[in-house]
Amino acid sequence: MQAISPSTPNNLKYLIGTSPSTNRVAPNRIIVKCVYGYDSANLCKGTVSSRADWQTSCAILASKVVSQEQSSTDKTGGGADHVAAINGHKTSITDLSLVPIGELANGGSDNNRQLQPKPLTISDLSPAPMHGSQLRVAYQGVPGAYSEAAAGKAYPNCEAIPCDQFEVAFQAVELWIADRAVLPVENSLGGSIHRNYDLLLRHRLHIVGEVQLPVHHCLLTLPGVRKEYLNRVISHPQALAQCEHTLTKLGLNVAREAVDDTAGAAEYVATNNLRDTAAIASARAAELYGMQVLADGIQDDPSNVTRFVMLAREPIIPRTDRPFKTSIVFAHDKGTSVLFKVLSAFAFRNISLTKIESRPHRNNPIRLVDDANVGTAKHFEYMFYVDFEASMAEVRAQNALAEVQEFTSFLRVLGSYPMDMTPWCPSSDSRGD
Repeated sequence: MQAISPSTPNNLKYLIGTSPSTNRVAPNRIIVKCVYGYDSANLCKGTVSSRADWQTSCAILASKVVSQEQSSTDKTGGGADHVAAINGHKTSITDLSLVPIGELANGGSDNNRQLQPKPLTISDLSPAPMHGSQLRVAYQGVPGAYSEAAAGKAYPNCEAIPCDQFEVAFQAVELWIADRAVLPVENSLGGSIHRNYDLLLRHRLHIVGEVQLPVHHCLLTLPGVRKEYLNRVISHPQALAQCEHTLTKLGLNVAREAVDDTAGAAEYVATNNLRDTAAIASARAAELYGMQVLADGIQDDPSNVTRFVMLAREPIIPRTDRPFKTSIVFAHDKGTSVLFKVLSAFAFRNISLTKIESRPHRNNPIRLVDDANVGTAKHFEYMFYVDFEASMAEVRAQNALAEVQEFTSFLRVLGSYPMDMTPWCPSSDSRGD
């Protein structure tokens, strides 16, 4: 897949034209379905592979504009023989193929009355703003998914880019198709999303923020369908589990089938005109796919919240003027016996842990210990993910990690980022989730 400029939306059309598995679902929306390695041979066609290349190209364009402005202000000594310096090379202004903007504004020829597109500048390729404006945010699912609502809460007014898999969202950011990714890592009822913890370790993206989203499930059907007509209910496995008791109270003792995501279930029912099937999804999904809300707020526990993390290519600068959280992952060659020492490093400095998660060590899942008397012992090896309430700008956090590094064979900081301190909002008030 081609690496594209992060600030030129038209390049997405070029991507759609070359990728065999990109499906358009709505105007101005794309779903990224797979990512292949980009072809460096196409760099000469206008695609660039790094930020440095973009800035160099912009510098050339900017210097052309400066040369043009100088030639227009110097009426006597300029003219066609005026010489401009571009990246240290002298070039005649006639070789720049610039259109005098002043002439176009004043009338000029009849064929060139319309202003030409403004050349790119360095500011056009600067890092995307931090508060949502013009950001392209990747999420897993289809429009109407809870992840789309989390992306909108994290970055208002962003351009949400749906992806069919979690790993595709990671790759979309790495290949500059998206500026950020918003992905779930844990739910208050279902626990951790282990897949994303594994992907955090596999990829080199940084956590730059978090957002907590109340989950508000609805039972959706085609218009005019009553619950007596239903033979099955489909949704994401966690959504089915979170609504199990409520479905029983509603008298829906029907088959329950799992699909990839909640909004995808609603889309499936609407697309195939299934009048005997209901979907568990959000109220926004009902609006998008023309379905009716047969039952509202069917989650068993009203305190159903999913925590999402925001991922970027570059980390943010830690601060101390607001509450921060830091996420790390570590392992040790000699197993879990070091865990107490690691936790003590935080306890002695009064640093609160908000989460600890263990995942199998993929490269070395089993450690064998031979004993001549009793035989060979087999121990599982784990990676440990820890979140703690402190900023990496604080001395106590720096000292704690320095001590942790002494006890571990592997330590990586996944990110130090602001905590989500928004007021608690009951799930019944959330319609866009």
